Amino acid sequence: MKGLRRLVYELAYLGHPPWDTGIPPPELVDAIEGVAALTPGRALDIGCGTGTSSRYLAAHGWQVVGVDFSARAIRRAWAASDVGAGITFLRADVADLAGAGVSGPFDLVLDVGCYHGIAHERRDAYVASLVGVSRPGTTMLLFGFERPGIPGLSQTEVRSRFGPWFAIERLHPETPPSPDAGLWFRMRALDA
Repeated sequence: MKGLRRLVYELAYLGHPPWDTGIPPPELVDAIEGVAALTPGRALDIGCGTGTSSRYLAAHGWQVVGVDFSARAIRRAWAASDVGAGITFLRADVADLAGAGVSGPFDLVLDVGCYHGIAHERRDAYVASLVGVSRPGTTMLLFGFERPGIPGLSQTEVRSRFGPWFAIERLHPETPPSPDAGLWFRMRALDA
């Protein structure tokens, strides 16, 4: 299944996948430019695609590592980015960041739609991988949804899998959405 999933994403990046809008999500913009804006530091963009959010973060003073398992997406991310912009793009398995040479700590971890596409049996490895590159206080922004054919996520699962290491600070929307609507989690890494 992992090979088939990788092929689907590689083929999607032959064109313009619907999830790669070219616009940073409003929740990210609020975290970076809003009233309680985060101080620039190191950011990890999980499932970065063509690098839209990575470029946005770098333009706001962050040092960014963007990772994706699609070679085509990573090539397009590099092609769209200025050399020396404070961004590194890597093809990596997000459930084994250390194996790809990604090292923390990061001040911000961003996942816009990657986790919800990971097979359930690999999700504990994903969380462990993120714990390995986080420090107490790391902010994590996580977006995902459930739709037919996609593993999806739920509030219950996120609380269960991430709860020992991350505290949920904000959830949007607070009430369960319709099956095709998304959930945004803002979490903070806990002391070990």
